Amino acid sequence: MIAQTSPPNLTSDTTTTRLTPDEYRAIEETAEERHEYCNGEIITMPGGSPAHSRIAVDMTTFLNLNLRDTNFQTYNGDLRIWIPSFNHGTYADVFVIDGEPEFHGERTDEILNPLLIVEVLSPSTEAYDRGEKFRKYRSLPSFREYLIVSQIEPYVEQYHNLDPNSNDRWEWQVCDSIDGSIVLHSLNNLELPLSEIYRRINF
Repeated sequence: MIAQTSPPNLTSDTTTTRLTPDEYRAIEETAEERHEYCNGEIITMPGGSPAHSRIAVDMTTFLNLNLRDTNFQTYNGDLRIWIPSFNHGTYADVFVIDGEPEFHGERTDEILNPLLIVEVLSPSTEAYDRGEKFRKYRSLPSFREYLIVSQIEPYVEQYHNLDPNSNDRWEWQVCDSIDGSIVLHSLNNLELPLSEIYRRINF
């Protein structure tokens, strides 16, 4: 079992009026900022940094190039991940699915079947990404692997589901060397060098 932390208050800009998912989606279609939907409330997502954006782009590029002749598909943060068990819509920095996307109902902007999820840490969301958000992701039957990527040093935490029939057994590993690599078990053991994650990042 993995120890959990309480979700942080990401921002004080939480609505006082509870919204339906469709009301949230209507707001999100025209909003200049991205928001999470959390069981009736919307939460403004904090803006990123140049390093955060660069790392997410390099991760997307590496995965897309190395998976282009496979059944895996790579997506960036433009599509929401919908978590039915928690009535929660959120965005990941990068995620990969196996096969065709499974959409939420008639939506074409909400995915239900991520296999690998990558979150690049920000100071305001680090505890949330490690704790409550990861707990909610684990309720998705397709979810098998999670990468938490630092933007301030070469440091990646990897969680891998050891039992496809259960979300209770996850292996934790760390790579903290720019010359090291992460083996992505859910993607046929694809090797991901940290040097590819941190291309042109100056620490």
